[in-house]
Amino acid sequence: MKGKMRKVLAALITTYLMSNATITFAMPLTLSIDEAIDMALKNNYNIKIAEKDEAKAQAALKSAKSQQDPSVSANVSMGITDVNDNGFERSNNNNIRLSMPLYTGGKNELNIEKAKDSITASELALIRTKENTMLDTITAYYNVLEAEKIVAVDKETVDNYQEHLNDVKNLYQAGSTPKVDLLRSEVELVNAQQTLLKSQNSYDIAVSKLKNIIKFDSEDAIDLLDDVEYHAVEHNLLECIAYAKENRVDLKKYQVAIEQAQKDIDIAKGDKKPSVSLSVGTGWNKQILPDHANHSLTAAVEASWNLFDGNITAAKIKDAELSLEQAELEYYKQADAIDLEVREAYLNMQEAEKRFHTTKVAVSKAEEDYFIAKEKYKAGAGVILDIIDAQLALTTAKTNYIQAQYDYASYKATLDNVMGVSEEAE
Repeated sequence: MKGKMRKVLAALITTYLMSNATITFAMPLTLSIDEAIDMALKNNYNIKIAEKDEAKAQAALKSAKSQQDPSVSANVSMGITDVNDNGFERSNNNNIRLSMPLYTGGKNELNIEKAKDSITASELALIRTKENTMLDTITAYYNVLEAEKIVAVDKETVDNYQEHLNDVKNLYQAGSTPKVDLLRSEVELVNAQQTLLKSQNSYDIAVSKLKNIIKFDSEDAIDLLDDVEYHAVEHNLLECIAYAKENRVDLKKYQVAIEQAQKDIDIAKGDKKPSVSLSVGTGWNKQILPDHANHSLTAAVEASWNLFDGNITAAKIKDAELSLEQAELEYYKQADAIDLEVREAYLNMQEAEKRFHTTKVAVSKAEEDYFIAKEKYKAGAGVILDIIDAQLALTTAKTNYIQAQYDYASYKATLDNVMGVSEEAE
């Protein structure tokens, strides 16, 4: 009776303590793939750097436009002169000048257009950076899911070996199996445990990489909500290549570079043309401020034309023409690289798709083979190597199936990226 009272009292005390204590549990971060992408797009440093490049291009445009605006300059000079040792003579000169270009041979206008092209190029670079960040996020997300499932397979393998070891121990104690089977079973269990430790470490690394991409600075666990779904690609390889060359924003950036190089040629040719500017100024001396009796007012239209400069302009034109040819070659080089990227992604995806379908069948067959080997050994009709071989085949089949699933999903995401399919990035 006293024992029952002590138990009741202990239960009451425990209930009281739990009701008055504050217990904090770290809840895992539940994360869908879209949420992960949003976090990466918001926090990724490469995107922030690309945004700064766009802001710099905007500032460069303002600077180019300001070359068309009037400019005002002021000059003040004050001095003291000793004239033949007869005393010092003070002097000061002051002037204010306003000037603005009227015609520059088209150079100012072309520089403004080039600055606008630079903004377009920076915008395209920002989009591509976002596209690549999205791919990195998707790949990292899938890598975590894959590593998690590999851990589950390795854990199942350890459990199977542990169950088999228990059976072998019972059979050994009953004298139905030799000690060598017991030793071999113990070794296989330890080996499976080592594999499990490695896969758990791979999972932790995969999680760390995902957290780094999305900039989640916390040691809290993450719980991924989405999983891969199989969707067949309907387009053939040539259609994918054609789509990529039409939609890859970085290829469009090379087109902008060609347009800028063409403008550089026209800017260099502008040095052969005259330039015209307007200036208005006023000046005075012998006093700090101007008065009606001592000041001058000038207005002028100035024109200049470089008739001969030792072929400097011709050299600039030639340099600009070579830069244009280089920009065109860079464009063709990038187009070839995109062609290869699409081919590699498409062929890798096809290969993973084939593995996905074949390994799915292999898993069910491996499970059946393992069950048969295990039951035969229990009945004394099999040998331990049958169990080990069947378990290895089962683990390999499940691992191959998981890898094929996520390889296909990752290669499909890569194919979308190299084709330039990313509406979210815009």
